[in-house]
Amino acid sequence: MNLKNRQQLLMILAIGVVALFAADKIIISPLISAWKSRSKQIDDLRSQVSRGQSLVRRDQSLREHWDRMRTNALPANRSLAEQRVTEAFERWAQDSRISLTSVSPQWKDTEDYSTLQCRLEGTANLEAIRRFLYDMEKDPMALRLETVEVSTRDPEGQQLSLGLQVSGLVLGTLAKLPP
Repeated sequence: MNLKNRQQLLMILAIGVVALFAADKIIISPLISAWKSRSKQIDDLRSQVSRGQSLVRRDQSLREHWDRMRTNALPANRSLAEQRVTEAFERWAQDSRISLTSVSPQWKDTEDYSTLQCRLEGTANLEAIRRFLYDMEKDPMALRLETVEVSTRDPEGQQLSLGLQVSGLVLGTLAKLPP
């Protein structure tokens, strides 16, 4: 092969390599990237549709659960809410024979709801504390037990000190679900 033919062949190969490189950067890579992006978007949409279908199937039970939560939430009137929570604490304390030494309510507000946070202190034996916590947890009132602190007051561990942080839910504008 002569020198001129070899140069032409090398020039054609070089142009071909540059053209392939340019085609890869301009056409192939963007197409692959767009394909992957669309595949991810399709997977996300399928997932959203699946979640939506699940919510539609569970519509009735979710609405019933929300209605129970809404009806068991504390009233918007702050003094009435504090009164109901305090009465409930007294009822549970009386049933379990626990001696409550202090109940300290404090309000926390957000845009859509408020919480009544109460700090309780009391003394009793282990069985009375167990009964008090059980009664509080089984009650339908919208209360959540945040923290529990139990410590002993005597060497035998018969007399225990109880500290609780409890929060109660007061719904605001979220009280009604759309039909």
